[in-house]
Amino acid sequence: MNKGELVAAVADKVGLTRGQAGEAVDAAIEAITGALKKGDEVKIVGFGTFVVTNRAAGEARNPRTGEKVTVPASKTPKFRAGAGLKDAVNAK
Repeated sequence: MNKGELVAAVADKVGLTRGQAGEAVDAAIEAITGALKKGDEVKIVGFGTFVVTNRAAGEARNPRTGEKVTVPASKTPKFRAGAGLKDAVNAK
């Protein structure tokens, strides 16, 4: 499912126009992104948790040349699925 399909599914489920559903999906994504940028966790009970983790600097190897390169430290967004989502995916 891509973003357009998600917007259509939300519109059908809630009874909104696709434009309204698109704005709602965009607003949700912006809210999650904004919270993560501030370093906050976003917990959605029954769905999962979005967090930011720190990746340490390290060394890697350029696959073309074999040369060692330094990879700087960075922040990486992660998602941990909640029990409700795991149960829904594994239900038969």
